[in-house]
Amino acid sequence: MKIAVARQKATAPKKRLGVLFSNPGGPGSSGLDDAYYADSPVDGYDKNIRSRFDIIGFDPRGIGRSAQLRCDDELAAKIPTRPESAAEFQRMRTLNKRLADSCRTRSGPLADHMDSVSVARDMDAIRTALGEKKISFLGHSYGTLIGRQYARLFPQKLRALALDSAMDPSRPDAERFLMDGSAAAEGGVQQLADWCAKDTSCALKGQDVQAVVRGLFARADAGRLFEPGRHGPTRKKVTADQLSGFLTSYLGKWNPQTTAEQLDALNSGTGKVYWTDSTPQLAWRTVICRDYDFRLRDWAHYRELRQRAMSANPHSRYNSQALDMILGCQGWPAAPEPEPAQAKGTLPPVLVVNATHDLATPLPGARRMAQEFPKGRLAVLDAVDHWLYRKCQSPLPAQAIDTYLRTLKTPPRGTVYPHR
Repeated sequence: MKIAVARQKATAPKKRLGVLFSNPGGPGSSGLDDAYYADSPVDGYDKNIRSRFDIIGFDPRGIGRSAQLRCDDELAAKIPTRPESAAEFQRMRTLNKRLADSCRTRSGPLADHMDSVSVARDMDAIRTALGEKKISFLGHSYGTLIGRQYARLFPQKLRALALDSAMDPSRPDAERFLMDGSAAAEGGVQQLADWCAKDTSCALKGQDVQAVVRGLFARADAGRLFEPGRHGPTRKKVTADQLSGFLTSYLGKWNPQTTAEQLDALNSGTGKVYWTDSTPQLAWRTVICRDYDFRLRDWAHYRELRQRAMSANPHSRYNSQALDMILGCQGWPAAPEPEPAQAKGTLPPVLVVNATHDLATPLPGARRMAQEFPKGRLAVLDAVDHWLYRKCQSPLPAQAIDTYLRTLKTPPRGTVYPHR
């Protein structure tokens, strides 16, 4: 197994505190750029971090330049993403299994060993190769699960553990995963409505935003919602599933002005809507289906779960990304990896940061992550957002992480940062 690793050395060697590993999540995103562009003024690290740490980036196994996973891409494109019948649900399961078989045929044993525990073990092999006694780790999104697994396997090798936008470590089943994510999406719509009530730049100013969204769903259900055009509605229908996907995507990172403008275009029929593709990437399946047990009993179970989410969340229906992950695991033949036992060793203080309305990593999961550690501390940004380190509405979460990485001091218990 070859793992691609990059290193940018500390700029002040005499003040060096060690190595800082990171993982950008995905799951399945490349991590090499974290080291290559560590000095980027936009996405890089503060100079006080670069001066004290060697920045270590790596591509997880099967990703990018590390023993890349190969599967049948043409087959993947044929898999139904929102089955509408028992027959289509079974077809999705069958094609998912055939896709997994193609990954095994083309990639060998790698296809069944891309889980977060295996990646955590790779991290320790990198630590050994670097000759370091301990590492500091900053994980973002799905990368927080890798950091958590490293803490379970190698607590004595951790100097610091910062987890930004944390996954749920309790291995929720499909129902809790979808309901937590969908509640976050519903909260995002409420936050958009609150913003529109206060900000004169909102394209829906003066309107009941939630009523507008409910109306769009009603029109989609009736087959009467069409993509907007320059001079009025086109003939291309917009489905309720597309609308849920739109809301999940555009509320994932807080950009209320653009979101409101596009909702207004859908509502009026005039303008332009930019759709995003939320179809699960292959790496999602090979990673998340080994970390979480999202298996559903049958079509009836799926239909019941989806209806529960839709009934509880009338302004978003469901979290499209969460449902993508759940459906992508149906029929996947490799069972989830067993949970590793907590190894002996004293853990350092652990810092978890999360937004109150995070559609990708909902706050309940982040709370459970912080509670996993004897010295775990959760700091919350009161906003709709995801990935808070130097990529959110406030500089405060990044400042807290930087301070923690240097000093191991966590913010006071109950810290909540206001959005700007």
